[in-house]
Amino acid sequence: MDERPEPVQEPSGAALDRRAELSEFLRTRRARLKPEDVGLPDFGRHRRVPGLRREELAQLAGVSVAYYTRLEQGNGQNVSAEVLDAIARALRLTDAEHAHLTHLAKPKRHKKKQGGRPQQVRGSLLQLLDTMDGFPAYISGRRSDVLAWNRMAAAVFGDWSQLPPQERNWARMVFLRPEYRELFVEWDQKATDMVSFLRMDAGCHPDDPRLSALVGELSVKSEEFRRLWATHDVKEKGYGVKRLHHPLVGDLTLNFESFRLPDESEQVLITYHAEPGSPSAEALRLLASWGTDATRAGQDSATPRA
Repeated sequence: MDERPEPVQEPSGAALDRRAELSEFLRTRRARLKPEDVGLPDFGRHRRVPGLRREELAQLAGVSVAYYTRLEQGNGQNVSAEVLDAIARALRLTDAEHAHLTHLAKPKRHKKKQGGRPQQVRGSLLQLLDTMDGFPAYISGRRSDVLAWNRMAAAVFGDWSQLPPQERNWARMVFLRPEYRELFVEWDQKATDMVSFLRMDAGCHPDDPRLSALVGELSVKSEEFRRLWATHDVKEKGYGVKRLHHPLVGDLTLNFESFRLPDESEQVLITYHAEPGSPSAEALRLLASWGTDATRAGQDSATPRA
């Protein structure tokens, strides 16, 4: 049965500084490039800055140094799409990074107040989750909030209905709940991905006070989050393989796919499945037969009580 949690009401906070975000993003992308990466001479110990100099980057992009300097100082108000494309090529940005740069330099005007309306999942999507009974599936929204999930997602990732609505957020769970450090075998990669997703969201919605409040909370409570946030890396949700260590059935190797839903809700359907005939497929069948009550009992026994 799918879960229909009450809408998340998060604390509000000041919006992120878009100009500072643009400035730091360009600076960190420039710093990671070496002169030899782009066919320029390297003067070794005489180079005072990491990566490319501003004048070198401007030359590669075909713009004046003064123009690029203004942009790296956060002034992207009048920059053209063609110039952003040239800078993206010079910096060797990924598609996600290119989109992030565009969002920061030329933000869209949103008619509605950012984060003002609680996120809702369409009834037909809740019915779809119900039909996916053999494998874990859930819907993630803005700021990586978990909005709805099926029985198998609860069996694999934990019964999110037992959490307060504001805690049903992947970033909070990954960085602040110890059981998720045990669940994800490559926890460091999961943490990196989560911060990259939040950065991408921040580029699309720099005026979202709830996202700013989430970033502030995690920055205070998690040293790992602070370190990763400072890298300014961005990434889109995609596909791949996740290795988990489940408290009841042990190791799981699951393939995951992300499907962005075709509307303006910015919701993503994420599904997991195991290779047919694999030990992980058998483990999922066991979890399906035991249900979420057994999973919850297994987590309780694995978590020390105060």
